[in-house]
Amino acid sequence: MLSAVATTTRVARDVNGALLSYVRLTKPRIVLLLVITTIPAMILAEGGLPSPWLILATVLGGSVVAGGANALNMYFDRDIDELMVRTRDRPVPAGQIEPEKAALFGLALALGGFLFLEWTVNLLAAALTLAAFAFYVFVYTLILKRATPLNIVIGGAAGAMPPVIGWAAVNNELAVPALIMFAIVTLWTPPHFWALSLNYSRDYERAGVPMLPVVAGPERTKRQIFAYSLALVVVSLLLAVWSTAGVIYFVTAVSLGGGFLYCALRLLISSSPRTAADLFRYSIAYLGLLFCAIAVDVLVKV
Repeated sequence: MLSAVATTTRVARDVNGALLSYVRLTKPRIVLLLVITTIPAMILAEGGLPSPWLILATVLGGSVVAGGANALNMYFDRDIDELMVRTRDRPVPAGQIEPEKAALFGLALALGGFLFLEWTVNLLAAALTLAAFAFYVFVYTLILKRATPLNIVIGGAAGAMPPVIGWAAVNNELAVPALIMFAIVTLWTPPHFWALSLNYSRDYERAGVPMLPVVAGPERTKRQIFAYSLALVVVSLLLAVWSTAGVIYFVTAVSLGGGFLYCALRLLISSSPRTAADLFRYSIAYLGLLFCAIAVDVLVKV
């Protein structure tokens, strides 16, 4: 009896562990950030709150496809991840999931998410989501990441697609506000990721990944971070001009942008690793709060 109970407990533990490993393959924290930029874009496109079903369908389908892209990223990057302290405990290099199973899982998620979006939302949103998937996996992961220090600058376009997809889900077309939100996330990505890579440059050097701090050194990287931060703040203010986002958004963008520039300036003049970590953490809060301000601005007017 005790043996049967122990066996059942062990099996349950193994199943839970396997499920958790597959969840980790999808990089849920990154997927959550994509959701945060999708819903406010839908609210802005609608000029109010879209139907809960449309929001749910768009977020669910987009998250599934994004999870598939992240799983394939881990499959293709398993050799790199194994060499880096920050990533060696991921499911594939840690031996928790076989590489081929990770790849099949990623492909299944991508196909399932695309078909779901095409069925429940519209073809344009589904096609844009699939394009973001292909760009992230095949252009960024397989080519740019290993070939150029501009990997994040160009590859960030994939992570900037959710607001465009959210807009297309509502209006079944593209417009200037969607492109501005795309530009915001695209410009946000380099300072966000370079701030992280400054403190992990030895990891990237060991893995042979030409991140900017490895190729150009920390000082040039800090100058580039400040330049992109400045461009980000300027572009973020354009949304108040070319959309229905108004005073609440504008004041929030100015305040958050000032904080971003302050963190970037501290990093520029400091040699402490803490300033890079502070900017990285602030950048996450910045993006979430900025897009929340879009939603609040629209909903308050309604």
